[in-house]
Amino acid sequence: MPLLKLETTVALPEDQRKGLLATLSKAVAGTIGKPEQYVMVSIGQAAMVMSGKPGDAAFVDIRSIGGLSGEVNRKLAQQVCKLLTDSLGIAADRIYLNFTDVEAGSWGWSGSTFG
Repeated sequence: MPLLKLETTVALPEDQRKGLLATLSKAVAGTIGKPEQYVMVSIGQAAMVMSGKPGDAAFVDIRSIGGLSGEVNRKLAQQVCKLLTDSLGIAADRIYLNFTDVEAGSWGWSGSTFG
């Protein structure tokens, strides 16, 4: 049920994309405290302008049914920004993150909802 959706200007070769997907999945599961079998991560390339300027940037949307809090969000922000800086070369001040706690009845899976 946790979802991390990454949109970035950086084009990724398939092997790097696969590695980043796996690393982000483990980070989300470990930090939020949910089983990784329920985590979904997606990576897409997008055109972006940030602070009125083109260049490498990223938007990260993290959603979960529970598990998010100010403390958890700060930890995820630190981990994800470091990971994207180290692996993609995106400066931390060119990364926006959004955290959304979703009601169980508003999240569907396998023909039903979680609530």
